Amino acid sequence: MRQNPERRAALLDAAIEVLAAQGARGLTFRAVDQQAGVPVGTASNYFASRDALLVQAGERVFTKLDPNAAPAPADLPRTREGVDRAMRAMVERITAYPSGYLAVLELRLESTRRPQLREVLTGQVRGHFQKDLDLHREAGMPGDEQAMTLLYLALAGLIVERLTLPGFIGPDAVDPLVTALVDRIVPAE
Repeated sequence: MRQNPERRAALLDAAIEVLAAQGARGLTFRAVDQQAGVPVGTASNYFASRDALLVQAGERVFTKLDPNAAPAPADLPRTREGVDRAMRAMVERITAYPSGYLAVLELRLESTRRPQLREVLTGQVRGHFQKDLDLHREAGMPGDEQAMTLLYLALAGLIVERLTLPGFIGPDAVDPLVTALVDRIVPAE
């Protein structure tokens, strides 16, 4: 297997785009090669199998969705308003990379049939969520683990609706909905 890390990353990014545009069934080595603009056969030189490509794309997409650019909870007011700002920033960050989140949805569906992929995705989601919980707790933000879990689940649904049926919940409705969720789920100061 080839080891050029930049080429591997470009192929994985292409795989994410293919997943988002064509779904898991459309993810072939040829489709990845075409999306990446590389010669036919390149992806098969980097990934031993389609399963390996799926698993590594699952790891890569979460790296690209990582909230490094989001405001750190420690930099926000330790109030409901701070939680609201953090949640709105998260929704904005994720919806700004729609192909990434759509690829995650495709990978989640595919993981129901592929235990190794399920294990990778579960680890990625659990790890990122735990990191967010730890940052939230360390910053002294209001809301316990259950409140943050409820927000995560509700906002995941909002993001799915926003990306898959954009006419259902318009862009102007997102911020007010996030604020309403935070007001209902996070206890008052």
